[in-house]
Amino acid sequence: MIKVRVLGRGIETEIEWRKGMTVAEVLKEVGFNTESAIARVDGRVALEDDRVNDGASVEVIPVVSGG
Repeated sequence: MIKVRVLGRGIETEIEWRKGMTVAEVLKEVGFNTESAIARVDGRVALEDDRVNDGASVEVIPVVSGG
């Protein structure tokens, strides 16, 4: 399982880990994409193609934009 917490939204959930799972796939499972959020995996900023290990902790940081 992967623990996922969405900062600023009060969302904490677990998703099932799959072999070869990427950051982009984790974001998609919780309703985000790589343009709308940044992910930190086990405390480190991760790129969309980075693999996520079983048991990882992922923090999703929604991107705020506007003028």
